[in-house]
Amino acid sequence: MNSEMPYRTLGKTGVKVSCIGLGGFHLGQSNLQEADMIKLFHAAIDRGINFSDNSWDYNQGESERRVGKALKGYREKVFVMSKFDGRTKGSAMKQLEDSLQRMDIDHLDLWQFHENIRLEDPDRFFADDGAAEAMLQAKQQGKIRFMGFTGHKDPSVHLRMLEMADKHNFTFDSAQMPINVMDAHFRSFEKEVVPVLVEKQIALLGMKSMGDKNILTSKTVTPLECLQYALSRPTSVVITGIDSMPILDQAFEAARTYASLSKADIAKMLEKTAEVAMTGKFEPFKTTPRFDSTAMHPEWMGYNPGA
Repeated sequence: MNSEMPYRTLGKTGVKVSCIGLGGFHLGQSNLQEADMIKLFHAAIDRGINFSDNSWDYNQGESERRVGKALKGYREKVFVMSKFDGRTKGSAMKQLEDSLQRMDIDHLDLWQFHENIRLEDPDRFFADDGAAEAMLQAKQQGKIRFMGFTGHKDPSVHLRMLEMADKHNFTFDSAQMPINVMDAHFRSFEKEVVPVLVEKQIALLGMKSMGDKNILTSKTVTPLECLQYALSRPTSVVITGIDSMPILDQAFEAARTYASLSKADIAKMLEKTAEVAMTGKFEPFKTTPRFDSTAMHPEWMGYNPGA
């Protein structure tokens, strides 16, 4: 393991993962040339990042296709995660096959139910012939190792998913959510969901540490502080978008320095962001539909929401 990157245990799986995860969305964007993306991916892995984030729907599959190319000769060094949007067993299994094919691999290390953002999403997940059945079947077939879910909208939806999992004796290995200096003050995943995850030993995957750059527009905190804050929480991995070498360096800088933050430093960050965080303006993924890709593409969910 590379000493430049701290490693953490992924919940109760026992797997060691880098505290920084390479966000998949940015890697598939058209402003980043494929050759540059592969170089960036390899540089990240060579320096000790081993967690690769992705989703079936990122950039119409381009993110997965590119990561597939970058994994050639690197598969053994990388913990590969992807997400799916299907709410039915059939649509979820189809998306898993797409993901494996695009990345040219025989299994995912972690497969996550994407955008658990509506109160009915957990019901859909656990319904007869729902996505939970797809996950269990995929695990049985050796196509996935671990199971998780993600969401960016409201802590209550995550808590409902965890409650329903208990009722169905279903064990999640991970849960992904926004962890940032603003979240701490507004509809807070950190305050409401994280204690439950810690108690259940479910790995916390932090995302949106800069609120998709929205938090930076508040001019209250720096990108480095945003990453340091997220890393100082009980996260197994902080997933962050990296689309250039300087941004990669910044992530390593945060990984190297976050442990030197004192409780007073953290308190100061929270103090600086308290007032501007109160309306949710800088976390538009909670307060607007702009980030809800399954709302824009209901067909991805595999059922007719109007039915």
